[in-house]
Amino acid sequence: MAVVDVHRFAESITCHAWSPDLSMVALCPNNNEVHIYKSSQDQDQWERLHVLEKHDQIVSGIDWSSKSNRIVTVSHDRNSYVWSLEGGEWVPTLVILRLNRAALCVQWSPKENKFAVGSGAKTVCICYYEQENNWWVSKLIRKRHESSVTSVAWHPNNILLATTSTDGKCRVFSTFIKGVDTKDPKAGSPAESKFGEQILQLDLSYSWAFGVKWSPSGNTLAYVGHSSMIYFVDDVGPSPLAQSVAFRDLPLRDVLFISEKMVIGVGYDSNPMVFAADDTGIWSFIRYIGEKKPESSGASYSSQFSEAFTKFYGQSKATTANEASESSKSREGVHDNCINAIVSLSKAGSPKVMRFSTSGLDGKIAIWDLENMEEELGHQF
Repeated sequence: MAVVDVHRFAESITCHAWSPDLSMVALCPNNNEVHIYKSSQDQDQWERLHVLEKHDQIVSGIDWSSKSNRIVTVSHDRNSYVWSLEGGEWVPTLVILRLNRAALCVQWSPKENKFAVGSGAKTVCICYYEQENNWWVSKLIRKRHESSVTSVAWHPNNILLATTSTDGKCRVFSTFIKGVDTKDPKAGSPAESKFGEQILQLDLSYSWAFGVKWSPSGNTLAYVGHSSMIYFVDDVGPSPLAQSVAFRDLPLRDVLFISEKMVIGVGYDSNPMVFAADDTGIWSFIRYIGEKKPESSGASYSSQFSEAFTKFYGQSKATTANEASESSKSREGVHDNCINAIVSLSKAGSPKVMRFSTSGLDGKIAIWDLENMEEELGHQF
């Protein structure tokens, strides 16, 4: 099994992020607080160092900048704070978001001079620091989304931003801000587009869309749908090349590129799933990571369906219950509930991700190491 450390921090975890040196983790235990833990050298013990208390409702997003060592948090209370470490204490600075609905997700840009906030107000806030006024302000991308923005992802060029929404669409926008960004030397590139201009809209999903990510080079985009589908898009621009991969298990919530040709998805199945592209560029499901038994057979899927059918009608059929119990035991893994986040533990811009962490509704954070799995994962890794 690829997991190297598992620790239960709370009853449930909403989101988490790591410090630049990976010695500390910030997490939300499904309330209005952010807890910061520091690990011992052997990672057997975790000590809670700080509790960040400023939000009034559940903290829905956390990101920890790797260069400036600042933490940004967003919450259902419609607010965002940037936290700076001063004299051993984390000091918050309010960000002017101008939202009338919950803030749902957040991510620092690669250069860390901006961050993006997705919201339930059908808008995306691009936030940047104003030196003259000593505060964080935002510019809004409005009237593009038809529902809540569930995830955001920055392109490596620091200008393009991908979003997913519960309207089932994935979109790519330009976030160029005069005075904050510099123009791309390539004439006619998307980075030359004005702020808020939509570069691309993908209508591949017929259900809610989540967990958008760019590949390390920025050439490929991946996101997931609530209908147990994952989508891959190459050559993002006027003529994109899109693929969709359906799988038989529960839907995913988040994805992570571990190389240009390999993606790990996590979600309601509680086991990380590996997808890879072959030499012709066709993506497919490869295997699970962290399960106690190989992929389920058709018979076990049948028993899972029988269990659900029996529960729905309130029936008590002993044979079906026993079969379903054996089926669920065979799929047990590190997590006991939905995995809602996957975070890279490699340096930003690395061509390969050898370590990553996952957190879930079971209150656990698991650290995974793929170094000894290269042969099992194949040449795409």
